[in-house]
Amino acid sequence: MNPLLTGLMSKAAHLTRSGRLAEATEAIQRALRGAAEPPSSVAPAMPSCDAEVIDVEARVIERERPMRSQPDPEQADRTERWIRGSFSHQGRTANFMLFVPAGAAGEAPAPRPLVVMLHGCTQDAADFAAGTRMNEHARECGAIVLYPEQAQHAHGQKCWNWFKTPHQQRGRGEPALLAALTEHIAEQEQVDRARIYVAGLSAGGAMAHTLGHCYPDLYAAVGVHSGLPHGVANDLMSALNAMRSGPSAARREAATAAPPTIVFHGDADTTVHASNGMAIVAGAVPGAVSEGRSASGRRFTRTVYPASAGRGDAEHWRLHAAGHAWSGGSAQGSYTQPEGVDASREMLRFFRAHRLGGA
Repeated sequence: MNPLLTGLMSKAAHLTRSGRLAEATEAIQRALRGAAEPPSSVAPAMPSCDAEVIDVEARVIERERPMRSQPDPEQADRTERWIRGSFSHQGRTANFMLFVPAGAAGEAPAPRPLVVMLHGCTQDAADFAAGTRMNEHARECGAIVLYPEQAQHAHGQKCWNWFKTPHQQRGRGEPALLAALTEHIAEQEQVDRARIYVAGLSAGGAMAHTLGHCYPDLYAAVGVHSGLPHGVANDLMSALNAMRSGPSAARREAATAAPPTIVFHGDADTTVHASNGMAIVAGAVPGAVSEGRSASGRRFTRTVYPASAGRGDAEHWRLHAAGHAWSGGSAQGSYTQPEGVDASREMLRFFRAHRLGGA
């Protein structure tokens, strides 16, 4: 490993143990950028909470949050809703935003699919919804979209704690909270229980893969954009190593996906190494490979992996010359590359082909 990177990560760990979280955050960010330490700089004060930053800085998106009250139950199926709520489970609480498209007038309400979207570090639900444009696509196919938010007291930069062992297991930590929230919304909104899906970006993509691994009986398919495989790290140091260089051989072999999974990853991503995306489909036998371009000319390579014993089918999209950003997203949100192939549309297309118990 680069001696400078090793030194910065070691210093970050020492500062964290000493309670000097702001300085630790700055050291970690320099490590991720591969930058040299400035001679003498003082980081701005940060909240006294977990400040292990597992992502790059994102610009702040200022916008008005739509707040609509719950309509009369008799009108709920015919009224589009974009609402905010809060949910608690096992002593943990998560705020969320929920998009429910309007139903067709004159038709009896029918169970609809649910897509759970997990944001990246420093983002929130409104930012992630705007950047991915998932609500626009979900409106077309009648899907409900749930956007849980990481609490800042759980992580100083609002990252999901995908790299910590207590948050990598069924029935514990953040996976238990997110699964319980999913169940709650599914019951409240009369969701089709065979068509519940989870997707995420970066830290959210890593947590989405963890949820798919821990709850294959709940999520019918998984989408991972610029993320990492379940169990690829168990602490801050191993997380930084995986992000910068990719998974170790042992973890790459162990990190396989059981549910159907679609992966998007830019091959110029300097925040999360592109080999992490490949590790998610490691062990699967590739089928058809196709080359293509987005409407704006951005190149991609799509590889399809047929289902095999113990695992569902998968797709891997290599986004050429793309960085750490949601492909085909909107500039109204952070971490987006509007010129790329539309990842949200392709994820929904993949999800709609899968149900629990069979395609």
